[in-house]
Amino acid sequence: MAKHASTSEPVKLPAAEDMEELWTRHSEAWRDNAQILSHWQDAAAIDPILLESQATGDFWNVLKRLDITLLVGREYEHLLLGMSCTESPHLTYMPMPHPSGIAVDREKGIVHAASTRNPNQIFDLMAISGCTDRLDVSADAPADKPLVPVRSRFMPGCLYMHDLAMIDGQLHANSVGQNAVIRINEDSSYERVWWPKCIETESGPRFGQNHIQLNSIAAGDTLESSFFSSSSTELADVRPGDPKYPVDGRGVIFSGATREPIVRGLTRPHSARLEQTTGKSRVWVDNSGYGELCLIDAEKYQVVTRLPGWTRGLAFCGEVAFVGTSRVIPKFAQYAPGLDVNASICAVHAVDIRSGEVLGSIVWPYGNQIFAIDWLPRTQSAGFPFAVEDRSRDLKTMFYTFSTNVQKD
Repeated sequence: MAKHASTSEPVKLPAAEDMEELWTRHSEAWRDNAQILSHWQDAAAIDPILLESQATGDFWNVLKRLDITLLVGREYEHLLLGMSCTESPHLTYMPMPHPSGIAVDREKGIVHAASTRNPNQIFDLMAISGCTDRLDVSADAPADKPLVPVRSRFMPGCLYMHDLAMIDGQLHANSVGQNAVIRINEDSSYERVWWPKCIETESGPRFGQNHIQLNSIAAGDTLESSFFSSSSTELADVRPGDPKYPVDGRGVIFSGATREPIVRGLTRPHSARLEQTTGKSRVWVDNSGYGELCLIDAEKYQVVTRLPGWTRGLAFCGEVAFVGTSRVIPKFAQYAPGLDVNASICAVHAVDIRSGEVLGSIVWPYGNQIFAIDWLPRTQSAGFPFAVEDRSRDLKTMFYTFSTNVQKD
């Protein structure tokens, strides 16, 4: 406890030699690049076993053929991962406190990532595009154009942000803590712009507490053409997060236009997405509690494939769906009635959406929870600043001189 004694006597200061150890410790603090990027002091101590992985099937060739960089958020391990492949696989990472939603604005080249601790944050990341001329060091821009944060916005923890999505050119988020969708403004303010009819009461919409776990956005061009998933439609006393919260078959997909469910019977659905490879928009969703990837068809859900774990995280590139699976947190095992909890794995699977065939997977044996997946062209960026295996990058010089398209001289 700090001392705050009042006295009329002259203040007695410690001798400088007695302060040396304290000053040295202060001087050495916050020197690691990962700490600064993530605003998180422990970011310098990522356990390397969390990054160990094993690919199966044609996983790397799928990424090479699509020529993309896959971005994956590992929620409870506090990691963002970037994966691409040219002549060989390129695995990168960046620490971030509890990452949840990821949304790529491909037109502007900005990756938005939600960090859902208290307070919530939204990080904006851009690719390094050059470096600042200096007289004291010589530096070249890194060829793999790693993504670095260019802005973070702090927001109230009660928003409890999950999914992020670009709608009509603007960033939106699920505010699970308000049972609503919010639009994020450039000045870090936000406004509620959509909520389902089921939270409306005689005294007004129920924004004060999480009741239905409204957790994902299948983003259309407008809110009306978008769809949203939740774990229930009831404003009951037993709420999400309570082990007694009933989940089996209670999940729904809401229409943005009517604010009513178009499909029922899901179990803890996540990561609703729109896919348009057939020329028309189709809604897909991870039916997490049964480890399923589902297509919504004529007000029913059709199981396209089953995977070994809690399905969450979904992104489409052409006719490939990248689907995340997670282990099941033991205290929430009852939320996964359709899974073999002990056989669940932390992985990303490349699935052919025409057949449901798993083309390949990457598994993290010591991994736990995946929340979000998205991608951007590999030529735009090949991942994050920290490489899993190649440690030859001069990080000190790169962070001293880097520039992005918003940080030109």
